[in-house]
Amino acid sequence: MTDRSSEAEETGWSWEYEGYRPADERLRESLCTLGNGYFATRGALPECAADEVHYPGTYVAGIYNRLTSRVAGRRVGNEDMVNVPNWLPLRFRLPDGQWIVPDTATVLDHRQLLHLSAGMLERRTRYGLGDDRVLTVRQQRIVHMADPHLAALRTEFTAEGFSGPLEVEAALDGSVTNSGVPRYRDLDGRHLTHIHTGTATPDTVWLRCRTRTSDIRIGIAARLTADVHVTSRHERPYAIQQLTLDLAPGRTVTIDKTVALHTSHDPAISDPLHAAVDRVGRAPGFDSLVASHRAAWGQLWRRAELDVPGESGRILRLHLFHVLQTLSPHTADLDVGVPARGLHGEAYRGHVFWDELFVLPYLNLHFPEVSRALLRYRHRRLEQACTSARAAGYRGAMYPWQSGSDGREETQQLHLNPRSGRWLPDHSHLQHHVGSAIAYNVWRYCEASGDMEFLHTKGAEMLLQIARFWAHKAVYDDSLGRHRIKSVVGPDEYHESYPGAAAPGLDDNAYTNVMAAWVLTRTMELLGALPEPRRRELVERTGLDAGELDRWEDVSRTLHVPFHDNVISQFAGYGDLAELDWNGYRGQYGDIRRLDRILEAEGDTVNRYKASKQADVLMLGYLFSPAELRGLFHRLGVRLDEDTWRRTVDYYMHRTSHGSTLSGLVHGWVLARARRAEAWKFCQEALQGDIADVQGGTTGEGIHLGAMAGTLDLVQRGLTGLETREGALWLDPVPLPELSSYGFALRYQGNWGVRLRLERGLLEIAVPSHDISPIDLRLPGREVTLQPGETGRLVLPE
Repeated sequence: MTDRSSEAEETGWSWEYEGYRPADERLRESLCTLGNGYFATRGALPECAADEVHYPGTYVAGIYNRLTSRVAGRRVGNEDMVNVPNWLPLRFRLPDGQWIVPDTATVLDHRQLLHLSAGMLERRTRYGLGDDRVLTVRQQRIVHMADPHLAALRTEFTAEGFSGPLEVEAALDGSVTNSGVPRYRDLDGRHLTHIHTGTATPDTVWLRCRTRTSDIRIGIAARLTADVHVTSRHERPYAIQQLTLDLAPGRTVTIDKTVALHTSHDPAISDPLHAAVDRVGRAPGFDSLVASHRAAWGQLWRRAELDVPGESGRILRLHLFHVLQTLSPHTADLDVGVPARGLHGEAYRGHVFWDELFVLPYLNLHFPEVSRALLRYRHRRLEQACTSARAAGYRGAMYPWQSGSDGREETQQLHLNPRSGRWLPDHSHLQHHVGSAIAYNVWRYCEASGDMEFLHTKGAEMLLQIARFWAHKAVYDDSLGRHRIKSVVGPDEYHESYPGAAAPGLDDNAYTNVMAAWVLTRTMELLGALPEPRRRELVERTGLDAGELDRWEDVSRTLHVPFHDNVISQFAGYGDLAELDWNGYRGQYGDIRRLDRILEAEGDTVNRYKASKQADVLMLGYLFSPAELRGLFHRLGVRLDEDTWRRTVDYYMHRTSHGSTLSGLVHGWVLARARRAEAWKFCQEALQGDIADVQGGTTGEGIHLGAMAGTLDLVQRGLTGLETREGALWLDPVPLPELSSYGFALRYQGNWGVRLRLERGLLEIAVPSHDISPIDLRLPGREVTLQPGETGRLVLPE
């Protein structure tokens, strides 16, 4: 992959690729995806169909379908985010010639330019047609940020050295399947059925279909605008529009394709096809669409103001761009969660994991209405989580590791190891710590936004049921005199069972136990603070009794945290595992990020070794400040001093393969305080994760949204030590030499535009004069209150 940055270096607001390289197309398509929070379309070339090089895909937030496939002799059901009909196709050729595509024609020059500030993808290609004939194609594409149901494509053709007709064919393509992830191709990916096409007006065609089992109706309409006559024909599953342009040397001819997309999930419509045809018919021309689209993006950028110099700032803007395209203010009107790979591809089947743990802290301080909507997605599925807990023999709510449309467990039963070609049992559904992540997100959102209404109603109900689950799952061990949580899988994911064990699951995962104690403590604190009428309603609705609260108090203080070699054990028995020959495996394989696949292909298992895929114990240092973490351990009757934590950080740093893009982010965050000199290497890895495709081909299947949002939060909270708790902003900066000057604005408890600026050892906090209330600041050794219109400055120690 090569990306040029001539303009980007000047402005920091563009992302450019030069030259056509088939091996890079999938990566570029993901990173050049355009979206608006409602739907997104990959940055594929409109003249190219899906093949081994190209993969056009369009995904609508929350649109899933379930299919059953036969794999390894078993019937396996999977729910996928659906690749809906492709609105992009627009191809061209000389009369009686082949369709001109970069894989068969001569490409003289090719550039793709992603304009971040405008939310536009621009493409320029010069095709050599022989005999000194050149056809230049320039396209501009938007997925509209003001009207989330619209998209538009402008195509300009310019002939050099020849004149004559050019045949153009635009289409809506209903033949698409979910086939963008090679390891899923043994699974059924045909999600669309009942595909019909038609002509609405002389310049407008339509396509309608529905998903096979979820029965979601989809309607798309496309209007083609040109200075020549447009005809249409229908070859199911395609709606095709045709025209012939008359080219002359040096004269540019323009075609605009405007598209509207609706589904039966949309509010305030009667029929998605009628809505799409009506909307595209009323849509203004391309220039007007671009103007309103730019204005909407301008408002987003103002709310998410971020000023970081240099290449790091440029990458952070790209990350912010993709976060906003996946989770925009339009998301606040939808019933959707945080898709781990954005709306950018089909990896993880579009499922919702725990990635909101890395996304919501950023959104809380800029787009709290979006955070609230994402938490309501979880609340709507609380009943299903309680049903799952009862089925497993527990009280409370057991949220799924992977969630989709209705909140049942969507984690696959089998997963493919591409290295060995074997389908293997998948036990990651035992990652019950996802419930603690949801509780954590509720608490932090309400602290940042001041949304006590949500905390006292839906938030309190979720916390109560998650706490109830942990209290019931914990069992008392007489020999230890403590409670234990057994048969779980932690964030590491490499370890799913003990070596040679007949059943999956691990005991006393330190992260899981400490988080469970935190949930229980916070929930009891909340119940004690609820207004009496709210508390009474909640108790009556959930059947909570005093005996349960007594148990919660006991469990929250006695959950077992295992140790070995004077460090926190990842789980009970971790210290008994074998050491891995890290140097030997690196020497043999080079990249060992997916060490689990390497060992399985050798007939071994990573369960035997002290080796982690990603941060597990160290996640505690990511979620909690040093003081708060010490307080959690103190409540559990365990002393956690600075030396013990430093030893723990060092221990797991040398035993982690970083097989997840989240791992470098967490290590960089933790090392910024524990071992600052080494932090930047991991921060850089987090920044480079997708643009350099460090996971070896995975970005082409969809960006890693949690890691992208996490890098933004690293600047926002990690390096500033920013916390929102106890009604105040807490700041404890740890500037890195490589990132010592930056600034950003945030929204805090109804105050808009609070600005923080770090400049070479000076921290400045400004509260705009239009804000509604003073802000209490907690700084190391100081407490300050800033009134609206005031600015505070703090000189940081060396």
